Amino acid sequence: MKLLVLLVGMVLILEGLPYVVAPEAMREWLTKISAMQPDQMRIIGGVAMGLGFLICWVAQRTTLLGG
Repeated sequence: MKLLVLLVGMVLILEGLPYVVAPEAMREWLTKISAMQPDQMRIIGGVAMGLGFLICWVAQRTTLLGG
């Protein structure tokens, strides 16, 4: 459970960082995203999820990251 809470905290840090560092760029980026078609957003989301799963799998199954 502690690991899950730590992961949620890290996600929130990473999600909030661009808004702190470059709020104007984030506003422009969000405007562009809102103009995208839902199918494009699904594809991008699916690719991001797949990449995330791949990173987690590599981190768990290999000693590539010093584990």
